[in-house]
Amino acid sequence: MKSWKWLIWAVMLSVMLPLGLLYWHTSLFTCLLLGIWIAAVLAFSSVYYRRHFEEELRVQEKTLQQAANRTLNHHRHDWMNDLQVLYGYIQLGKPDKSLECVGRIKERIALDSRIAKLGIPSLVFYLQSFRTFRSSLELEVLVEEGLQLEDKLSADTGEELTQVIMQTVRAYQYSGLALHGDTRKLRLGFTQDGGDILISFEGDGDHGSPELLQGQIYNIVQGKIIKAEQPGRDKSYVELRLPLEM
Repeated sequence: MKSWKWLIWAVMLSVMLPLGLLYWHTSLFTCLLLGIWIAAVLAFSSVYYRRHFEEELRVQEKTLQQAANRTLNHHRHDWMNDLQVLYGYIQLGKPDKSLECVGRIKERIALDSRIAKLGIPSLVFYLQSFRTFRSSLELEVLVEEGLQLEDKLSADTGEELTQVIMQTVRAYQYSGLALHGDTRKLRLGFTQDGGDILISFEGDGDHGSPELLQGQIYNIVQGKIIKAEQPGRDKSYVELRLPLEM
């Protein structure tokens, strides 16, 4: 990771060689040598930096594509399972079960639509892809009908909100240990409360030390426009409040 930085520093420090020659014997040749050497070092550093960051960009793009493919494959697998169950009920002549299955499919479609309409690309991608990662935490997302954030938040505020939500989910995820093979559930809700956006977190199961969890969440929002609140006695329930009038 740091090897490329050491290489750049080594190349820059190599300027000491012609500089020493110039100090030892000042002449037109040593002056020209120093100038050419510095120009070569600057040119090499510029090209190397550009190639390094282009490579980093390619790696990030590939990682994003892999995550997107994993998400799409996971959703395709879920849809195929639902359709197979529906097809089975139809073959067995069970209209009531078929209607129940169709209702569940409609609910999932509606939820996916509400999540997409939040309008913050990084947040939408995170919520849609969370299920594709192996985790002892099951994330149940609830979004108020008609809630859209894209036209209410700046790009920077939207990214900050995404980071805060991701860190808070991670705090819940590692705040307690689930039994082998078991999962804990975290309900994540998005609503508008007057002129504020309210993001609620309600955890089920053992979350270790509630005080430690609360401390982690308050540290996450420290210095940010997002504020953490705990309106009830349930210490596993926390609300993040984001004012829209900024």
